[in-house]
Amino acid sequence: MTAFQEIRELIVHGKISPGTWIVEADLAERLNLSRTPVRAAIHWLQREGYVLEHRNVSKSRMIVAPLTREDANELYRIIGHLEGLAGRGVAELPKKDRLELGNQLNDVNEKLLAIAEGHGGPSSEIFDLDRTFHRIIVKAGAGARLSTLHSAIEPQTERYWRLYASSIINALHSSVDEHKVIIEGVLTGNADAVEKGLQDNWLKGAERLGVVIDMFGERGSW
Repeated sequence: MTAFQEIRELIVHGKISPGTWIVEADLAERLNLSRTPVRAAIHWLQREGYVLEHRNVSKSRMIVAPLTREDANELYRIIGHLEGLAGRGVAELPKKDRLELGNQLNDVNEKLLAIAEGHGGPSSEIFDLDRTFHRIIVKAGAGARLSTLHSAIEPQTERYWRLYASSIINALHSSVDEHKVIIEGVLTGNADAVEKGLQDNWLKGAERLGVVIDMFGERGSW
């Protein structure tokens, strides 16, 4: 794992909190690396939006990007459009392949429904199941360039899910219903329905997230 991947994982999993100052020497010691790869990783993280430069009158410092409603809305719109394009690719697959994918998606969604109804696995499984649902579509319908773009943006949305997830669980039924629309579009080969369904799932997810952010506050933007 590269320095970039290690630091990104710390940020995504909330082990370095939003708004925290980035101290290059501390990170190098924590990861048992020299400062050179850590410095390069921080610049890369800045380009991808995980780290921001914070300036005041006397100096500037790098900080972990805060989690804000505005940023979440933008990220969720972007990934919704990316997955929508992948969804169109899935809808254009041969019927046999679509039926197989539809069954895979339905199996995942049924597990989410079971958790929502209180007789499935632990709530800690929700994130992995939801991510699996979306990754099935991306893997089957996205080309190399689209997959690369999706891989770059997905961890940024994951930051929001992990930090606010416990407060979104009550809306799980809504997400399950949105998934059903996507699955139906896959099974019938309706590219417009799959694309719109994926975009709507992310847009409505952003709305649900926004309610929680308004209740508990943005992280790291104080």
